[in-house]
Amino acid sequence: MSLRENKIYLYLTVIALISWWLVKLTGVDEIYHGQVPAAHSPDYFSKGYTKWEMNELGRVKNKLLADKMTHYSDDGTTHMLNPIMFFHNEKKPPWVVKSGTGILSGDGKDLFLNGKVTIDREKAEGVTQLTINTSMLKVKPETSYAETSEWAELISPPNKTTGIGMKLTFVEPIHLQLLANVKGKYETK
Repeated sequence: MSLRENKIYLYLTVIALISWWLVKLTGVDEIYHGQVPAAHSPDYFSKGYTKWEMNELGRVKNKLLADKMTHYSDDGTTHMLNPIMFFHNEKKPPWVVKSGTGILSGDGKDLFLNGKVTIDREKAEGVTQLTINTSMLKVKPETSYAETSEWAELISPPNKTTGIGMKLTFVEPIHLQLLANVKGKYETK
C-alpha cells in the first residue's frame, strides 16, 4: 500500500489526535470524572407520600402513605418514615398496617417494615375487631400477603393469642397463621 492509498487513515488519525488534545485543553473530561455520585445517595424525596394500587375493576386494592419518602438510585429502594398501608376488601373495613420506618424494594414487590408494627382491622357486621402487634414484617403488596419470623400478638377483645412467626393474607379468603409457641388467653361466656 502506498501513502496515497492510506491518506484517509492518516487524516482520521490526525482528527482523532486533535479532538483528544482539545478535550484535554478545555478540561471537559475532568468535569465528568470529578462528579461521581456518593454510594447510596438519594436522587429524590417527598413529604406526604401517597401511592394507590387499583384492582382489575378500578377499585382501590391497597394504598401506601408515608410522612416522608426518600428514593435511592443505586439500589432503587424507597425508604419511608411512618408508613401506613391499607388493604381494602369489598364491603369490609380495610386492614391498616403501621410502622415507624419501612423500605420498599427496588421492584416494588416487597415492603420491609422495621421496628414495632401494628396491624388493625375495625369491627363491622360479620367482622370482629383484630389488632396484631409484631415487628420486622415483610409485606408483599402485589399479593396482599405479610409474614414475620418475630413474636406476634393477636388481640380480638376479650381474647389474646401470642406466638412466634406469622403469615397473613389480607384478601378473601383471609388466612392468619401463627407458626410456633402459640399460647392463648380466651374469655368464655
